[in-house]
Amino acid sequence: MLVSIHKHIFMTLLFLVFIPTGEAQEIWTLEQCIDTAKVNNKRLNMSERDIEIASERHAASRAQLIPKIMVDADYKYFTDLPYQLMPLSVFGGPDGQFKETQFGVPHNISANLQLSIPLYNPQIYGGIEAAEQGVKLRELMYQKTGEQVFFEVSNLYYNAQIITNNLAFLDSNIVNTERILQNTMALAEQMLAKQSDVSKIQLKLDQLNNQRNQTVSQYKQVMNALKFMIGIDFDRAIQVESSFQLKSLQEYEEKTTLDTQIAQTKLSLATTELKIAKRSRLPSLSLFGSYGTTGFGYDQEPNRFLNFYPIGFGGIRLTYPLFNGTITQREINQKSIAEKNAKTQAKFAQDESKLSFLNARLKLNAAYANTIQSAKQVDFAKEIFQQTFNEYKQETASFTELLMSDSELQQAQIEYLNAVIECLKADLSLKKLSGNFELNN
Repeated sequence: MLVSIHKHIFMTLLFLVFIPTGEAQEIWTLEQCIDTAKVNNKRLNMSERDIEIASERHAASRAQLIPKIMVDADYKYFTDLPYQLMPLSVFGGPDGQFKETQFGVPHNISANLQLSIPLYNPQIYGGIEAAEQGVKLRELMYQKTGEQVFFEVSNLYYNAQIITNNLAFLDSNIVNTERILQNTMALAEQMLAKQSDVSKIQLKLDQLNNQRNQTVSQYKQVMNALKFMIGIDFDRAIQVESSFQLKSLQEYEEKTTLDTQIAQTKLSLATTELKIAKRSRLPSLSLFGSYGTTGFGYDQEPNRFLNFYPIGFGGIRLTYPLFNGTITQREINQKSIAEKNAKTQAKFAQDESKLSFLNARLKLNAAYANTIQSAKQVDFAKEIFQQTFNEYKQETASFTELLMSDSELQQAQIEYLNAVIECLKADLSLKKLSGNFELNN
């Protein structure tokens, strides 16, 4: 449940800050920014296409099981017909003697329709399994990219909110300093204050105005970065909500993080690749067939001809690798070592996620407590400044005391804003590290 921390503090933060732009500003919520980033962010778009590529690879690996049909045709013209040695004994001559002779005709034409059906091939089935793991890995990488993009968008949004409220504080401080300057100038005219006091306040006012200008420039830079992350034109005039509320401390349910899931998927992929390497020793069985025609032609007189004769056959082919120079064993050794590394990486990712989660929870608790304390300090500093200012007008407080109370108020405001952004970021980080920062949120 959302809770307000010191409503009168937030009334100050609700102060609308004018940032010159020349056109009306659209106020965007954090949810709008994240939804827009889902559609327009370039990194997410590329990661989504990687899933499509992996899916096509998976489909291609499954297509290896589909029967293949090929058309094979060729034409040969022999300038020199091939020779064969004929034994003379065939023609009644002596044994052991041969006579060369040329067979065939110069024109040879063949056209065949070939069919191949894999009956059993362990490499194909292993490739399908590996491709499935590849699709899963790409889907996790897409979620990881989305998680990182939304994390960065949220951080930029919070930074913009903090800068907006810092500008509100600066405007309030400028108003206070102008009041002090007017009162000091009035006292100086009555010879009740030094002219150097007027100069000091004028210098402080100039410093505040310069600080505001720098803060406005910083705000524009952050907004440009936010527009880049969510994928909209830099010229589009948008601004973040100036008000924000801190969430009460939440006990996020610790889930399996994406880093751990990715490491486990890489382990599964390494195990599959090891299986494929081992299965390469197994035989493969396929069914094949061919049907076509063969043409023979002779282009010399007096017996010109071009005749075609049908040819067809079918069979089963068994392929069994006996020895390939220990290449297979070396590949198995490599995959086995890679699998061990993947196991270690999976355990490391799990332990690292646990450590990061514990530290993030401690950091959030400390940041939340610091925010509560900083809000109280701002209240207290405002009371002191107002009391000192009233006493200064009544000439019961010194100029130095007034400047000191004003500086303490500004410092308390800065510390409060820093505490708020640290609390917001710590909550965001804990949500991510507990596995609750999902793409479809």
